[in-house]
Amino acid sequence: MRIDKFLWSIRFYKTRNIASEEIKKNRVSIGENPVKSSKEVKEGDLIKIKKNQIVYRIKVLQIPKSRIGAKLVQLHVTDMTEKEQYEILNLRKQEQSYYRIKGEGRPTKKDRREITDFLVEGNDDDEILTEESWDLFFKKEDDA
Repeated sequence: MRIDKFLWSIRFYKTRNIASEEIKKNRVSIGENPVKSSKEVKEGDLIKIKKNQIVYRIKVLQIPKSRIGAKLVQLHVTDMTEKEQYEILNLRKQEQSYYRIKGEGRPTKKDRREITDFLVEGNDDDEILTEESWDLFFKKEDDA
């Protein structure tokens, strides 16, 4: 099986086209040699992949016939990546956890979704609160 198809079939890349592009950029190698998309993968090959600024190492156990489910990936490859690489990845994720000071600038799409979810959960009618509903809310309190 071609290496681009193999990396797609074991769900390392979302599409085969992305896998081919990464191979062209010399981010994938078998052993120590960079490969082309047409390189055939064999059982026992050690594949080195540079992705997300870390180096993954996987060993081919079996060649799948086509794209496989996420639970079946363990039957076809073994992850031999060093633990330090995963620690580096976790540190980078924590650094990027919050990228701006709260209350500064325009809300992001994620922020808007969280605000909408908060408002919907707090409202009995499952509607987003509008100016009219705020006015009605305060009129009810004034009448009491």
